[in-house]
Amino acid sequence: MSRIEAKKPSLCTNEPLTKERVSFSLSVLSGIVKSCYGPTGRLKQLHNGMGGYVRTTSQSSALLGGLSITHPVLKVLTASVQNHISRFSDCGLFTAILCCSLVENFQRINFAACTVTKISRHLLSLCTDYLKSEACGCRISVDFDSIKTLLSLVHSVLASKPACMLNKTEANHLSTLVLKAFLLTIPHTVETNVVLGKCVIVPVKDKRVMDSTVFPGLLIEIPESQLARTFPVIRVSSSTIKMALFCISLSGDLSNIGEGTVIVHHGISLEVAVLDQLLNLGKQLINDQVDLVVCQKVIHPSLKQYLEEHRVITIDRVGVSMMEPLSQMTGSQPIAALHSVSPTCYGSLKDLRTESFVSKNFLHLIPNDTLVCSLILCNRNEMAWDELKLACQTAEHVLQLTIKQPLALLGGGCTETHLASYIRHKSFTLPASVLKAIDCSRTQYQLVADAFSRSLECVACCLEHDDGEILTDMVYGHFWSVQSGFPSDCNWSDLVLKCGCGICSNQQNLNWTVLQSQCIPFTPQSCSNEPSVNSTDHLVLDCFTAKCSGLQVAVETTNLILDLSYIVEDQN
Repeated sequence: MSRIEAKKPSLCTNEPLTKERVSFSLSVLSGIVKSCYGPTGRLKQLHNGMGGYVRTTSQSSALLGGLSITHPVLKVLTASVQNHISRFSDCGLFTAILCCSLVENFQRINFAACTVTKISRHLLSLCTDYLKSEACGCRISVDFDSIKTLLSLVHSVLASKPACMLNKTEANHLSTLVLKAFLLTIPHTVETNVVLGKCVIVPVKDKRVMDSTVFPGLLIEIPESQLARTFPVIRVSSSTIKMALFCISLSGDLSNIGEGTVIVHHGISLEVAVLDQLLNLGKQLINDQVDLVVCQKVIHPSLKQYLEEHRVITIDRVGVSMMEPLSQMTGSQPIAALHSVSPTCYGSLKDLRTESFVSKNFLHLIPNDTLVCSLILCNRNEMAWDELKLACQTAEHVLQLTIKQPLALLGGGCTETHLASYIRHKSFTLPASVLKAIDCSRTQYQLVADAFSRSLECVACCLEHDDGEILTDMVYGHFWSVQSGFPSDCNWSDLVLKCGCGICSNQQNLNWTVLQSQCIPFTPQSCSNEPSVNSTDHLVLDCFTAKCSGLQVAVETTNLILDLSYIVEDQN
C-alpha cells in the first residue's frame, strides 16, 4: 500500500543541552521535584486534560509516573530515577534533585564533558568509599536487638510524606505497626537463603488512622451473607485445619482449556458432565478430610453447597495477589487441575476465626508459623489512604534492605552537607598522582568538586520551603535550619535547636556558617557517639542502600546527559 503522505526526515538536534527548550524543561522538572522534598514539601495534583481521577502527592513514584515527559533528555533522567525507585522504593526525589542540580552546576563551569565525567566519577568513588568505610561520620549501625533505630527509619519515611496527613501521634502509631508487621514476616529459623514473608495491606478508608492494627495471618474479606453460612460450620478441633488452594476457576466454564475443538457426543450434556467432574473433585476433597477450600476465581454454587453440606468451608474470588501469601503461609501448592489432586498439594492452618472491623467482615486465617500478616490500614479519605499505603510499602521495603545491610545514613540534610564538606576537604588535599591519573589540573578538579558539593548542598536546601536560613556547622558539617524573620542581632546558637537529623544540639559550642557561603575547607568529624543517639527522640534516618544507589544513579545519569551530542527523533 502506498503512503498517503511523504515520509518526513528525522529531526536531528546537536548539543541538546545548549538549547533553550531543554534548559527550560529541565528547570521546570527541577522546580517540581525540589518543591516536593521533605516533610514540609508542597503537594502536587496530577490529572489529565480529559478529567478523571486526581492524585494529590509529593512522592516520587506517583509524581514521575503521572507526569507526561516528552523531551528525550528528560526521559533519560526520569527513566533512571524510576528504575531506581522500582528497585529500592526510597530516595527517588533525592536522586532526581541531585541529578538536576549536577547537570545545572556542571554546565556553569563550561568544561569539556569528558573532563567533567572523569572527575565526577572519581568524586563518586570518594563518596561511596567513604560511606562504606568505618570512618564515615554520617552513618550509624542498625542494631536489631533494639527497635529504636528501626522505628526511626520507619518514622522518617512516614513523616516525610505530607499528603498522608499524619500528626505526631498517628505517625508514631503507624511506625510501630509497620515495624511490628515487618517483624512478623521474619522466619523464626535462620537458614542459608532466608525468604521473608508478606505483609498484606487491608484497606479501610474514611476511618481514623489510630484504628489501624496488625493481625498475624491473613484476613480475607467476606460478605455478611457468606459469614452467616460459613461460621457455623467451622470445626472446633485441636488438630490443624487442612486447606486446598485452587488457582483455576471451579465455576464449570471452559475458559481454562485453551483454544481448540470440543467434541460432544450425542445425548451428552456438557454442563452436566462438567458439574459431575466438579462434584467428583468435591468428593475427593471430602475423602481427604479437607476443611477449607480457597479459590482464586469462582466456585460453582452446586460445588459450594455440596462442600458446605459436608462441613467444608469455601472461599472464592480471592484474587491473584493473595495466592502467593496464601501458599507461603499454609505450605499449600496452588492446584491447577480438576482431577487427580495430589494430597501433597494441601496446606494447613492453625486456626480459623471471623473478625469484624468497622463495617467489614473477615475470615482470619491463622498459620502455624507466622510468616504472613495483615495490616489493616485506615485513613481519613481515599487520597490520604493511597499516599499512606505507598508510604507504608516504602517503609517495609526500607526495613527489608536494612536487614541485608544493617546501616543507616543521617537524614534531614545532614548526610548531604557532611558529604559536601568531606568532598571539599579532599579536593584540596588530593595527591598529584591522582590528578595525573585522571588527566586534569588541580583547578579543574576543585571547580568540579565545588559544583559537586554545591549540588549535594542544593538537595539539603530543598528541605527548607519557608524562606528560612540554612546553616552548617564547622565541626560535623551537619544541616541546621533557622526560621525566617529572625532578629539580625542574634547569635546562631540562640536560633538553632537541633540539626536536621536530630543528633547534634546547640549546646555543643559549635560554630555555624551560612550554607554554600565561602569558608575554609575542614574535615567533618563523626558525631555518631553523641548522647542524642541514645535519646528517646526519633532520629531522622535514611536507608543506606537506597541513598547510596540514588547517589550513584544521579551521577551516572548526569554524565550520560552531559555526553549527549545529538538527539535523533523520528517525525513520522
